[in-house]
Amino acid sequence: MRNQLQRGLDFAASQCRRLLEQYPGYYPMYTVGGRWRQEPELWTHWCEGFYPGIFWLLHQHTGEAHWRAAAEQYSKKLEPRQHDRQVHDLGFLFFSTYLRWYHRTNDPALRDVLITAGRTLALRRQPGGYLASFIGPESLFIDIMMNVGLIFWAANATGDDALRQVALEHCRTTEKYLLRPHGGCAHEGIFDVPSGRFLRESTHQGYSPSSTWSRGLAWALYGFTAAHRLSGEREFLETARRCAEYYLRRTPPGLVPYWDYDAPLDDPPLWDSSAAAITASGLFDLAEAPLDGAEQERYRQAALTILQSLCSDKFLASSVPGWEGILLHGVYHKHKNLGVDESVAWGDHFFVEALVKALNQNV
Repeated sequence: MRNQLQRGLDFAASQCRRLLEQYPGYYPMYTVGGRWRQEPELWTHWCEGFYPGIFWLLHQHTGEAHWRAAAEQYSKKLEPRQHDRQVHDLGFLFFSTYLRWYHRTNDPALRDVLITAGRTLALRRQPGGYLASFIGPESLFIDIMMNVGLIFWAANATGDDALRQVALEHCRTTEKYLLRPHGGCAHEGIFDVPSGRFLRESTHQGYSPSSTWSRGLAWALYGFTAAHRLSGEREFLETARRCAEYYLRRTPPGLVPYWDYDAPLDDPPLWDSSAAAITASGLFDLAEAPLDGAEQERYRQAALTILQSLCSDKFLASSVPGWEGILLHGVYHKHKNLGVDESVAWGDHFFVEALVKALNQNV
């Protein structure tokens, strides 16, 4: 298995070298017909951390200086975003870049950027006890679980309990209103802003408000696992386990899900390899949590099963000559027909992150 995973990582590195040479200064989002730099400009700008994050991971794994040079160059351009109040995605931007940079150097200037970004994100707090999505103050996205960790990190770095309380409150509100007893989740919750009263489930990405969008489930599994690690609160670990059990119970053999667990199957079915990649990385983290040894190994083996599937010709883009991304069969936004059955930057990033975790365990 190790050889298969190493081949997957080697292919990812070759695709990144090609990207740097062919599209200098470009930050991928999704391919169109397998080619980067074809997507329209989107104002949300939430994806710029993912490929610099891959460069940091490749530097970490190989020690090669050129990966660090590229990582620093592409990360540095994100520094002004520490003050960005237009998006809920500062964790995506700075955990994949500045946190990895800081871990390599312990440079206090990098620490300060992370703290400022965490404080900026905390300004999205609403009376209902959640961080609002970019849609508006009434909107809570499950995706924000991938970003709230930045507030926990800033609180831990500074000893600021008020920051910690903002992060705790967001996680608890998300669990209460978006997570379901069986382990699935809604994409969005809508609130009455002045009163903070929860109104209803909603979705932009999923099949329906009541369905479980597979990438949203992956965000929840990974995000609640991280919230437990950063906060020490056992309740978040239990939520992550509930999400993991839902994923393992409902995902087809090979453990790569379709884009939504409750959508009618297309012919051919529409996979989302990015949801699988996020989940694989999250399961490796969950396997390191304080759980029974048999449960830890179960999650670890599930993560390896996902990676084996993603490294196969069915999902690895090495099987398609000229394809510029790393993973095939990712989905950005089905309803808007954006990045459907394409490579997506977050899928590529979390795939590489999961591969590095696996290879560091000497599988």
